[in-house]
Amino acid sequence: MRWENFFDDLEGQLAAEWEAERAALDTEAERLRLSRVTLRERLAMLVDREGDSSVPSFDLIDGTVLSAEVTGVGADWAALDGGRSGAMIVPFSALAAIGMPHADVLRTARPAPARSALVERMSLGFIARDLVRRRIPVTIHLTRGRALSGTIDRAGADHLDIALHEPGTPRRASEVTGHRIVPFSAVAWIRLEEGATLG
Repeated sequence: MRWENFFDDLEGQLAAEWEAERAALDTEAERLRLSRVTLRERLAMLVDREGDSSVPSFDLIDGTVLSAEVTGVGADWAALDGGRSGAMIVPFSALAAIGMPHADVLRTARPAPARSALVERMSLGFIARDLVRRRIPVTIHLTRGRALSGTIDRAGADHLDIALHEPGTPRRASEVTGHRIVPFSAVAWIRLEEGATLG
């Protein structure tokens, strides 16, 4: 009788040790998976998020705080919809912090679904060239706090040219007050003219 209790006790200890070892391996595997998650993947998980939770906030390097929903994510930028504030493009390099409900923090850390290869290659330059093609007036907020309003005339590999004119007016030679070349590294965020969208 004592031997039965002894073997039952040993069996229980062995099962507990195996369970502890399996839990430790699962924890280590999860840490390894999380170490490979990118900011782009986490932001992509916020696109079309459901629920009535509060809107995420984005602290930018120019000191601006934007409350907006993520509507798209490219190679190095996120498209935001600030409601009445309109559509915005924010380079990842301009993000200082992102505030969101704890449920969204946890959800964005889950494995992300596969994305199209085209979206993975859509850089800030790609989006700037689309804005050139569509002649959408913008306001470019620089990392130093200054804002430039006008229309993007050209977009290179790492910079853009903007013709400056008053917000809300079309780009006409008579309305242009100057031109600037802006490196992408100096862009904190871009606000599109009211009613304009990406795509």
